Amino acid sequence: MNDGVDLILDQWRRERPDLDASPMAVLGRLARTAKAVEASQQLTFARHGLDGGSFDVLATLLRSGEPHELSPLELTQAAMVTSSATAQRLNKLVERGLVARQKDALDGRSTRVRLTEQGKKIIGEALPDHLGTQESLLRGLDSGEQRQFIQLLQRVELNAREFEAAHSGARQR
Repeated sequence: MNDGVDLILDQWRRERPDLDASPMAVLGRLARTAKAVEASQQLTFARHGLDGGSFDVLATLLRSGEPHELSPLELTQAAMVTSSATAQRLNKLVERGLVARQKDALDGRSTRVRLTEQGKKIIGEALPDHLGTQESLLRGLDSGEQRQFIQLLQRVELNAREFEAAHSGARQR
């Protein structure tokens, strides 16, 4: 099955036969797949009046266990986004009544974010639908193939993080 990545590889073979462009076959498809997965998940989230960021906050609070409450910093770390992105997400969710901010009982200068009953209801309905979407995206891969895919992706991610760490100093010079 030929696709746009195959076309790109054919073009590079023609224009620069001296270079091995084969990594583009994997990483190009990985990037295209990530976009397609993201779009599929956004459709699912939208059915519940959410976007990916809102789903992430609600799911993080739910999976944190009772009392389904975290600090904004804990949410930022769990979501691996900037603190300003977390603040924007929280503002939208507070406005909709899906989460509530309250003073930290132990440190009045800090706040805690708690999942409201309405937030629990929304994430409780969205989560099974989200998992169903994910299942359908993996249709055709048996459990062994999925485990192998996970291991391969973990290795690529590790390589990318090592590359970033080794080269991040060069950007700051």
